[in-house]
Amino acid sequence: MKQAKQRQRLLVVDDHPMMRQGLAQLINHEPDLTVCAEADTAKQALDLAVSGKPDLVLLDISLPDRSGLELIKDLQALNPHLPVLAVSMHDEALYAERVLRAGGRGYIMKQEGGKKLMLAIRQVLEGKIYVSDRMSARILEIFSGRRADSGEPSVERLSDREFEVFQLIGKGTPTREIADRLRLSGKTVEAHRANIKKKLNLKSGPDLVRFAIRWNEAQEPS
Repeated sequence: MKQAKQRQRLLVVDDHPMMRQGLAQLINHEPDLTVCAEADTAKQALDLAVSGKPDLVLLDISLPDRSGLELIKDLQALNPHLPVLAVSMHDEALYAERVLRAGGRGYIMKQEGGKKLMLAIRQVLEGKIYVSDRMSARILEIFSGRRADSGEPSVERLSDREFEVFQLIGKGTPTREIADRLRLSGKTVEAHRANIKKKLNLKSGPDLVRFAIRWNEAQEPS
């Protein structure tokens, strides 16, 4: 009698219970895939990445206790051979490059639907990288150094840490709370704020706050 092929195990990380349940239901219907564990925080994800022995981590980059980008770096430090696929509602133009630089193996937007998600999961499990065709061409330009710099201020110029600080500023988070959340000193946060202002060509603190709030509002799904 032929032995059934063992299903590949996925750890699903998302802080929305309905989204986790929906993903788990979708994945568990596949004959070759199964959800071995679910997490709603970065801390829980790190614990389960060890105890659950997943073959792949499927994670949302917006988590309550830590940036998804930082979590990807932590997971890579824990196990460099564990592939991570980011799935998010945020535009891939903003995050796909950052996810790959952090060590992730792919990025897919939640709006893409179940069929494309399964394709992305299997592609990453095969050791390949998954991004959309549109993003693939752009990333090749970025990594080959051929992307033209328009000279215009853009959030793409921010480092991952500066980007985190910028997003929290846009949510109205005070400096002390930003420091606590990102485990930084207040002085370091202020240094990041100064660098962000310089890179975005903003003259004052209030200019930065207004710009960050407007930017955050523009990223909200319509």
